[in-house]
Amino acid sequence: MAAEDLVQSCCAAGQRWASENKHCNHLPLIGNDKHSICSVAMKQCCLSSMKESRCESGMISARGGATCQVEEVEEEGRCSDDSYQVCCSCCVLGLRVRSEGRGCDAHQYLGYPCGHIFLTCCEEEEEGPNSQTPLRPKQKPRPTSLPRKVSDTKFPKEAFSIGATDDAANTVEEQEEVDECQLYAGQLCQHTCTDTWGSYRCGCHPGYHLQPDGHSCAPVSPDEDNRVKEEEDSPVAPPTASTTTTTTSTTSTTSRSPVRRNPCAGNGGCSQQCSAVGGQARCSCFPGFSLKTNGRTCEDVDECATNTHSCRPSERCVNTVGSFVCELQVTCPAGYQLKNSVCEDIDECVLRTHNCGSSFMCENTVGSFICGPKHKCISGFKQDSHGNCIDVNECMGLTEPCGPGFNCINTVGSYTCQQKTVMCSHGYHASPDGVKCVDVDECQTGTHRCGVGQICHNLPGSYRCDCQTGYQYDALRKVCNDVNECWRYPGRLCAQTCENTPGSYHCSCTAGFSLAFDGKNCEDINECEKNPCSQECANIYGSYQCYCRQGYFLKEDGRTCEDIDECSQSIGNLCTFQCVNVPGSYQCACPPHGYIMAANGRTCKDVDECTTGTHNCTGGQTCYNLQGGFRCLSFDCPPNYKKVSDTRCERLSCPTNSLDCQNSPVRITYYQLSFQTNIIIPAQIFRIGPSPAYSGDHIVIGITRGNEDGYFSTRKLNSFTGAVYLQRQVRQPRDFLIDVEMKLLRQGALTSFVARIYVFITSSAV
Repeated sequence: MAAEDLVQSCCAAGQRWASENKHCNHLPLIGNDKHSICSVAMKQCCLSSMKESRCESGMISARGGATCQVEEVEEEGRCSDDSYQVCCSCCVLGLRVRSEGRGCDAHQYLGYPCGHIFLTCCEEEEEGPNSQTPLRPKQKPRPTSLPRKVSDTKFPKEAFSIGATDDAANTVEEQEEVDECQLYAGQLCQHTCTDTWGSYRCGCHPGYHLQPDGHSCAPVSPDEDNRVKEEEDSPVAPPTASTTTTTTSTTSTTSRSPVRRNPCAGNGGCSQQCSAVGGQARCSCFPGFSLKTNGRTCEDVDECATNTHSCRPSERCVNTVGSFVCELQVTCPAGYQLKNSVCEDIDECVLRTHNCGSSFMCENTVGSFICGPKHKCISGFKQDSHGNCIDVNECMGLTEPCGPGFNCINTVGSYTCQQKTVMCSHGYHASPDGVKCVDVDECQTGTHRCGVGQICHNLPGSYRCDCQTGYQYDALRKVCNDVNECWRYPGRLCAQTCENTPGSYHCSCTAGFSLAFDGKNCEDINECEKNPCSQECANIYGSYQCYCRQGYFLKEDGRTCEDIDECSQSIGNLCTFQCVNVPGSYQCACPPHGYIMAANGRTCKDVDECTTGTHNCTGGQTCYNLQGGFRCLSFDCPPNYKKVSDTRCERLSCPTNSLDCQNSPVRITYYQLSFQTNIIIPAQIFRIGPSPAYSGDHIVIGITRGNEDGYFSTRKLNSFTGAVYLQRQVRQPRDFLIDVEMKLLRQGALTSFVARIYVFITSSAV
């Protein structure tokens, strides 16, 4: 049976065992091994079914209005399972929220599975007259004595103009659920740790019980677990009587045979569990452990290595002492990035991480990208790596475009097929297939004209009649002529050049070589000794090769080196600001003021004049650093205001008859913001609102000064929060000073506040 079929069959047996309301610890052993694949599968599926059944019972009890309390008495050998109480309590909470007409959104603050049970019971419809929990209409919330706090959240680049006050009586601060067992793994409990809402609970392995401190575990008393029953393990021999007779008295004595010793006394030398079998101690281990070869010591079973865990394919198995845990793992393939636990496609074209050339256009695809030519070539041409259209040699393809018996001739943009014609010279004839010329062996066919006593020797396209050494017979003139050994034995007599002599030959060498002492071989001449190159020279066999140092290229004469202008020939940007060519290399430069070169030698780093003290601000001014510069700012308060901090002015008390004073802002606060000219618009650059905010608050915001050209706008996000937007693109660096006024209506009182904002737009060229 395959492993998958075996596990499925054993799992079904465990589920049937649980449906009969039998305890999972009493499952029969398969092959007398509780760690076998079938035994582990049966127990895991039995426990899962039993837990689902207890959870369903808890939900039924909650719907019926029964109490969620369970008895503390546990069956022998049964681990505590609070799934009934958790499911019952969470269902009661969902029913209670539904009966009060409140929304079911509170499930997002509960952990799993409580949040799922809460949402199920809260959103379920009534099932008729047997429903135990009637639905109540949604009631209007009762007013409280003080407004309820609705916001006290910190946002980036935002300002709150009202100072913090004492929290109202009905302020509620929600907290996140923390899994203490995972946060303090191995530190809270000695054996096992179970997370609960707002706390945790410790447990022990079988054979141990929890100590009063609620954290540590101790073995069960040996006097209780290791008792040996007298009628089973300690048989007693029948009594025997002996009688001794004397002259004065007769004594009758009855004695018993000694009781056998308990083999599991002191745990029998076992590291975990001991049981007496046939008067002998037998050691066993807790679940999650296996007995070592010594028969006494237990070692942890690595469920992850033995593949006996129950983790899903999307989870990673992590072995623990006596058990294992499943951790969720999310890995993204190439071309994707992990964001909020979700794999999202990477746009290589936007991030400029592609490798398309300047003549190609990058097009993003799911998980990758493609490089398409900007200009397509006509048929018969293809685009090279530089974007140029070059001719396609159809004759050099993998498949011959012309049929057998034809020659393929490449043309510009196409090709032609020409029929093969074989014209053979004298002494040759066409091959049977008509494709090539083969030599005619005159000596074998008897068509030679050698005389008597001469030997016919076939040659390519001819034959010869041998004469004395160094000469050859001339059949036409009937004389022996000198043999040209260089032609007869090409490449065999001399290493390079052979020159014929009457009856013999002479060897010589080509340019770049000199004749060796043996008169046949040639030796290479090292031309680099005469310095023929402008920079570097490499001697090669029979010649030499000039090459240039880094930053130079070899000119067409093959000897002279010329500097490479990296700044003008570079495909990418070598420098972020300016590239300066130097002999053999290049250097990067930065603007003359406000920047210094970074350690990588390519990018420019802003100089913080305010920190380095290189600014020229006076003692009464505040230095504010910008990209490539700085500004000297003065935070002065208008009349009838006092300066309470470096950037805040508070209004003084107003006369009772001064309406202008009472309508003036209660507080004026200075802010500084800095952006570059390439900012994407519209861009939210500032938020304003009361802190803390209360239910019933209403605000009105507007720009009262500095927005004459209409670069900025305001928007009300909700009743207690507003935002300032940059709605027009600023093409050149520019400074703005705008006043943003917020009017707050709270419990019938109207107050105003002003945020005086410096907005600096700097260049994005660096």
